[in-house]
Amino acid sequence: MVISKDDPDGGFFRANFFWRRKLENHSETVVLKGHIIDSLTLSKVLDEIQRLGGDYITEEVTVGKTRKDSSTAVIKVMAEDDLSLELILKRLHVLGADIQKISEIQIQQSMMNGVFPERFYSTTNYDTEVQFRGKWIAVKNTCMDSGIRIDQKNMKATCVKMIDVKKGEDYVIGFNGIRIKTAEVKQQQQAFTFMNSGVSSEKPKNIQIKKLAAQLKDLKKDDKGKVVFVCGPAVVHTGASESLCRIIDLGYIDCLFAGNALAAHDIESALFETSLGVSLRDGKNSSHGHMNHLYAINKIRSLGGIHPAVEKGVLKKGIMYSLVKNRRDFLLAGSIRDDGPLPDVITDSLRAQKMMRQKLKGVKMAILLSTMLHSIAVGNLLPASVMTVCVDISPEVVTKLADRGSHQTLGLVMDVEAFLSKLADYL
Repeated sequence: MVISKDDPDGGFFRANFFWRRKLENHSETVVLKGHIIDSLTLSKVLDEIQRLGGDYITEEVTVGKTRKDSSTAVIKVMAEDDLSLELILKRLHVLGADIQKISEIQIQQSMMNGVFPERFYSTTNYDTEVQFRGKWIAVKNTCMDSGIRIDQKNMKATCVKMIDVKKGEDYVIGFNGIRIKTAEVKQQQQAFTFMNSGVSSEKPKNIQIKKLAAQLKDLKKDDKGKVVFVCGPAVVHTGASESLCRIIDLGYIDCLFAGNALAAHDIESALFETSLGVSLRDGKNSSHGHMNHLYAINKIRSLGGIHPAVEKGVLKKGIMYSLVKNRRDFLLAGSIRDDGPLPDVITDSLRAQKMMRQKLKGVKMAILLSTMLHSIAVGNLLPASVMTVCVDISPEVVTKLADRGSHQTLGLVMDVEAFLSKLADYL
């Protein structure tokens, strides 16, 4: 931008005028609705536009009169070229901004298995709708990092993972005709905001756990949906197994996700009263105790699995025993670190992911306990409407979940044994 020395102010405004006119050649008007003021969504949108090199004109802002009323903002977004505009719109879309001009979705066929068309629309975890043949169609199986497959004959839209793409299927490309429902999700979670004040260890734990217990009771009272627990081996190492078993026996867990380690150490503790060779009675190392988890895995393998071990009376207590006894579902997904593994462990990660997606249907609450990798994996498969609580001794685990898109996750930084003990008492 050149400013004349003889007429600095006039030169600046003329240059700014022509620059703005250039930007208006590549523009789109977006609309924000909901609690966009108190949630700082409006300010985030405006900041993102400028951060990505664009400009904006605020054409209209209507502020709700009460805290319950929603607000609306109409913003003209401008960029130097179409590519830059598309990048800005992509980011604003994630924040809940919809293009004002309603137009049909663009569709393109996939050319090979496992590959989306170029410029395919990459989904968020918010409920999504697409405009197709004059109708708004809800997208099924919403989750992040997927594409939207269109069944033109049956007028259906479905979230599909890249690995499941088939040649010749129709997929949405670009951003036309798509809207996501962030406002509805935030309203659904208003009653669940007792922990939503950032990640911190300095919070009143008893109050938070008591309110979480009340949420679980309410969910189960009217059979409003399933509850999934995602657990790491620390649940066993810290001596929290008994509390988790109490919660299973009370009927508050419909399904448990874990890895080989949790099940192996739980069974080790049931058979040998040790966890990784450390006595759960006095905390001392047992003689040759480091072998116990392998002995436990070997025993279950000889019996054909966890269910047969319970049926034959070999496995008489512990988390896995309680799940089988109460006919509760579980899924054990393996990793490259696993010993054995147990016969019940799914070692094919893609198969495990597909099975997780199936078992998460109907889940309304997910509680993630001391397992960073499993928590992130499950968080990526959940729609934003699912109430999600992450409990970990490290604040970084909750932060990483949010950074990877699971913004609905509420964090509680504390020891998992203390958490489960209090939760079982309140339930």
